[in-house]
This record gives sequence, structure tokens and C-alpha cells, in this order.
Amino acid sequence: MQRRANARGFGMTPEPAAARRLGRTVAWGALAAIAALALLPLIGSTSIDYGSALRGVSPDKEILFSFRLPRVLLAMVVGGGLAVSGVLFQALVRDALADPYVLGVAGGAALGAVLAIVFGWTGVGGFSGVWLSASAGAGAVLLLVLAIASHGRRMSSFTLLLAGITMNSVCAAVLLFLHNLVDFQQSFAVLRWLMGGIEPNTYSTIGWLALVVLSAVGFVFWRARQWNLLAVGEEWATARGLSATRLMVTGFIAGSLITGSVTAVTGPIGFIGLIVPHALRLRLGADHRLLIPGAFLAGAVFLAVCDTVARTALAPSEVPVGVITALLGGPFFIWLLRSKKRSLWL
Repeated sequence: MQRRANARGFGMTPEPAAARRLGRTVAWGALAAIAALALLPLIGSTSIDYGSALRGVSPDKEILFSFRLPRVLLAMVVGGGLAVSGVLFQALVRDALADPYVLGVAGGAALGAVLAIVFGWTGVGGFSGVWLSASAGAGAVLLLVLAIASHGRRMSSFTLLLAGITMNSVCAAVLLFLHNLVDFQQSFAVLRWLMGGIEPNTYSTIGWLALVVLSAVGFVFWRARQWNLLAVGEEWATARGLSATRLMVTGFIAGSLITGSVTAVTGPIGFIGLIVPHALRLRLGADHRLLIPGAFLAGAVFLAVCDTVARTALAPSEVPVGVITALLGGPFFIWLLRSKKRSLWL
């Protein structure tokens, strides 16, 4: 009886009602995202106005289009991607405490990026060495975790979680070892990158990152019904003709692609994939047809606001946005760990 009740909670809502709720969720989320995109670039130590920025060459135009707008756009892409990864990984391991950075991929990306910084690899073919190394590190850890968690044709979500945590610990140990070997300048660069930060970037970089993230998010949303079944249990999904192992592998690859790509650009920014999905689950329920688009839009707005606080709270100095999300996420994680609200998951 309990499992049947869970199944009803995970997306067995009638189609017309689900479509109406999806429309409302996307509409409110899109309005919030548009408002954030319009208003947040105006906030800063130097005041600007759109009229002056749009009339021609001016300091306002330079500040708006070269610094603040790219930064807000990047924050929205990264925040939305990490939030969707959180929703997906929580479905895969069936635990509301799961986070994109728990499963090891971000640790691999961080290790790859730090290796590029330490050895001064600038990259090839126009691609940044940090990005290439971070992507390679994320892919290597992904393959290793999948190999550890696989038992023949079966894969255990519990083993997957433990393998990810173990690989994160190994990557963290290697990072500390490398940090002790470098000089002061490299040490500062490594430490700054590991704090996670949104920096003004080129529109081309933001464009290709958005293409990767949105493609992966679209795939995840397309499979929303299957994540609903898998979130109830592997046996439940298998009984309805789905391959639980194949679902877990494809889901892990999609979530890792998002996490590895954004980590390669911004460094590790934690807790977005924990705070946003759980807050939405309390409001929207556990249907992934609603959670996935809602998480992308809410995560985009949430990280953009956090980054605005990070660059203005101690202006003209900046706080890495990873510090802000950690300050918010740490207490939230403890509350979630001890709260009965966690029982909404099961």
C-alpha cells in the first residue's frame, strides 16, 4: 500500500491536471527569470540605466553588456543546470539529500582543472586548457564510478552513491596534495577556482555552455515519466517494462554532463542542487514533469540572485558565489537531515 501511495505521488496525476500545473509552473518561473534578467544587471557599485546603455557608446553600455549581463546570463545557465542535476540525482538514488557534487563528477572536474592550472596547460584548438582538463576529469570519474557500481547487467543505486562519495574523497585528497606542491601564485589561483565563482565571460562561451546544458535538460525532461517510476524503486520501474540499469546509466551520464560542463567554467558551486529541488518538492510535489522545468527556472534565478549578493555585499571586493551558496546550503542541509519534511520523499 505504501509503494502504491508513493507511485501516485510520483507523477500519476491525470494528464489535463498535470498540463495545467506545468503551464502555471513554467509561466511563473519564466516571469521570475525575465525579471531577474532585466533587474539584476542594474544592481552594483556603479549605477547604470538602460536608456544610456542603448543609445550608443558609453560607460553604461560597456558595464552592462561586457560585464553584468554576461555574468547574470552565465549564473542563470549554471544555476538552472545544477538544480536539474540535483532533481535527477535524487531520483536516481532515491534520497532527498543527494546533490550533484556527492556523486564524484564535480570532484573529477575540479581535479582536472587544477591539474591544468598547476602545469600551465593553456589548451588547444581555441579551447581552454582548464575546460578540457575539467571535462576529461569528469568523464574519467564518471566511467570509474559506473564501473564500480555495475554488477554484471545490474547496478545498485546505493553502490553508485557510495562510489561517488569515495571518488570525491580521493579527488579531494589529490587536490590537497597538489595544493601543497605549487608556488604562492598558483596556490591562490587554485584556491580561488575551488571556491567557485561566476566571472564575466564571452558570449560564445556562454552560448556553447547553454547549448550543452539546455540539450541535456531537454533530454531529462523528455524522460520525466521514467524518472517518476525509477524514483519509486528499481523493481517498480522494471515491472513496467523499463530497464532500471539503463535508466540509471543514462540519467547519471546526463546529470554528469551538466555538472561537469558547468564546473569546468565556474568551479564547484555547491548546494544549488540540494536547496532548489527540495524547496520545489515541498511546493509542487514529486512529479518530475513539474520538478524539472521548475528546478531549471528557479535554480537560474536563485544563483543569479546569489551572485548579485556576492559581487555587491562587500563592494568593491567580491565574495566567490560558492561561499554564499555554502553559507545558505550548510544550515539547510542540517535542517533537511533532521527534519521530518525529508519523509515527503518516501
